[in-house]
Amino acid sequence: MTSERAALDESDTATVASRVEDLGQSLPTQVHAPSDAPVHEHVRAALDHRTRRLLEHDPGTRSGEDPEDLHQMRVAVRRMRAVLKAGGPFLDASFAEPLRADLGELGRALGPVRDLDVMSAQLRAQAAGLPVEDQRAADRLLQGFDAEHDSARRELLSVLDSQGYLDLLHRLVAALNTPLPHQDSDVDGSETLRTLAAKQFRTLRKEIRALDTEPADDALHAIRIRVKRLRYTGELATPISGKPVRRVVKAAARLQDVIGDHQDACVAIERLRTLVTELGDEACPDVALAAGRLVEREHRRRLAQRDLWPGAWRKLRKRGEAL
Repeated sequence: MTSERAALDESDTATVASRVEDLGQSLPTQVHAPSDAPVHEHVRAALDHRTRRLLEHDPGTRSGEDPEDLHQMRVAVRRMRAVLKAGGPFLDASFAEPLRADLGELGRALGPVRDLDVMSAQLRAQAAGLPVEDQRAADRLLQGFDAEHDSARRELLSVLDSQGYLDLLHRLVAALNTPLPHQDSDVDGSETLRTLAAKQFRTLRKEIRALDTEPADDALHAIRIRVKRLRYTGELATPISGKPVRRVVKAAARLQDVIGDHQDACVAIERLRTLVTELGDEACPDVALAAGRLVEREHRRRLAQRDLWPGAWRKLRKRGEAL
C-alpha cells in the first residue's frame, strides 16, 4: 500500500470519500457460515462483518468529529488481521499474507491518532481534578499533544486519500463476493476453531507461568498481546463453538482491558516526562508541578491495574482449561 500512497493527485482526493461510499454498495448479501462449514468460510464471514464496519466508520474517521469512529475503524482492521492470522493455516498464503500486511499498514496509520485521543482525554480528565491553578498549568503542558495529534491526523488522511487504500478496499470487497482462496480441507470448522482457541490459551498460560513474581511493564504488555490473539481467535470460533468459547472470550476481554489500562498509564507517565523535557526552559515551576501531580495519578492507576490482573487471569485460566 505504501508504494501507491501518492498515486492520487490532490485534486482527486475530494472524490475518494464518495468512491469509498460506492464500494459499500457492491458488498454481497451478508455472509454467514454454517457451524460445520470449513474454516475459510468462517474467516470470510468474519471479514464480511468487519469490512462493513470499516466502511461504516470511514466517513466519521475522515471528519474527526467523533473519536469513536476512528476507534471502531481501528478495531475492525485489527480483527480482520487477527482472523487472517488465526485462519492462516487454512488459507492460501499468497492471498492472506499480503492482505494482512496491508491491513497492518492501515492500522499503523490509525493507531497514533487513536492513542493520542485516548491519552489526551485521560490526562485532561485527571487534570480536571487538580486545584484550579494546577489545571491552568496542566492545560499548558497538555497543549503539547495538539501539534503531535495534528501531524498524525494529516498522515492518516494521506493514507485514507491514497490509491493504495482504495485498492485495499477493492480487494476486501472482491474477496467477500467469492469463496476465499484456501487450502483443500474437509475439516469441520467448529472443532478446528475451538482447537485453535485452545492452542492460543495454552501458549498464553505457558508465558504467564514464566513471568517473574512482579512482571516488568514490558512483560505485561507482551501478555496483553497474547490475550488479544486468544480473544480474537475465540471470537472467530464463538458463533459455532458455543458457551465454553464464549466464556473464554469474555474473560479474555476483561484481562485485556486491565492490562491495557496498565499499559496506558505507563505510556502516559513517559509522555508527561517527555513533554516537560521538550518544554525545556519554558517549563515553569507551575507546569512542572502539574506534570508531577499527573504522573502521580497515573502511577496510582498503574498500580491499581497491577493489583487486578492476577484475579482476571485466574478467571480466564479456569475458563480456558475447559476448552
